[in-house]
Amino acid sequence: MTTRDTRISAFLDGTDWAHGQRIPLAGDASNRRYDRITTRDGRSAILMDDPSETGDAVARFVAIAGHLRANGLSAPDILARDIPAGLLLLEDLGDALFSTVIEQSPQDERPLYEAATDLLIGLRDLPAPALPEYGPGDLTTLAEVAYTEYAAATTADPPGTIRLDRFRNRFGDILHRNLTGPKVLAHRDYHAQNLIWLPDRSGLARVGLLDFQDAFIGHPAYDLVSLLQDVRRDVPTSVAMAMSQRYIDATGVDEHAFRSAYVALGAQRALRILGVFARLATRDGKHRYIDMIPRVWSHLIRNLEHPLFSQLADTLTADLPAPTPDILQKLKTR
Repeated sequence: MTTRDTRISAFLDGTDWAHGQRIPLAGDASNRRYDRITTRDGRSAILMDDPSETGDAVARFVAIAGHLRANGLSAPDILARDIPAGLLLLEDLGDALFSTVIEQSPQDERPLYEAATDLLIGLRDLPAPALPEYGPGDLTTLAEVAYTEYAAATTADPPGTIRLDRFRNRFGDILHRNLTGPKVLAHRDYHAQNLIWLPDRSGLARVGLLDFQDAFIGHPAYDLVSLLQDVRRDVPTSVAMAMSQRYIDATGVDEHAFRSAYVALGAQRALRILGVFARLATRDGKHRYIDMIPRVWSHLIRNLEHPLFSQLADTLTADLPAPTPDILQKLKTR
């Protein structure tokens, strides 16, 4: 038994799940691990194991979960915690991920996306918790990994300071001009594999929320982009168009301004994810993320077709190579 296993056992010994059966669940892009623990009488809970040394992500998860639940949303209840150790025991919200439900019942796709969009509409009326605010400068910095990770790993002539500064100035200017207006709580990874369908609950609580420890305060279009420009599954164009219009109609936002922000954030997210997936493959050996890069690229190109990027699109596509089979293979072999 490893030192980590010993600490987990000590943590569970103080709970009702000490002798339950543990079954690993699919993790995320981080080093966090999740186990479902089931007792002999059929009760279950989720063990969240974050082995990082600081416990910061776990502390953020606990704080944000409390805020969401206090406002009537379905974040998991915290059953037990050892924040310094990076250990939480969570309410088990079940296996009905939106992506799974849609795969099994395609006719439910639009109603589920309507429910997820309505939750984002509802977030506008909730008080924002004390979280970092990500403005245009922060988001530009996050997008730079497309250069420092993806381009650096796939080109013979890695981008130097001049090209990176050019991107930083031009892209930052686009975000500064278009990310205006009120800010909201942004989940950051609001997509079909982080949402759980809870039909026995009512209203916005029917959408169970996971993996929100990296939430921030930002533009309300951010999570809508995450939902509709999903890098893990293809959202039908008709659904994406209907949901963005549903959000605009329900909130009364200026349609032109909101759609411009949506496109700007769509490009920002695609650039960031392009770089993050390249880093996960080359640094951490998580090659499964390479298979999603073509979809990320397609989102990027679609956003770059907007007039907002008329002065930058050609530069970006020249600096960043398209993910051809040769490029993807290069990422797998680095």
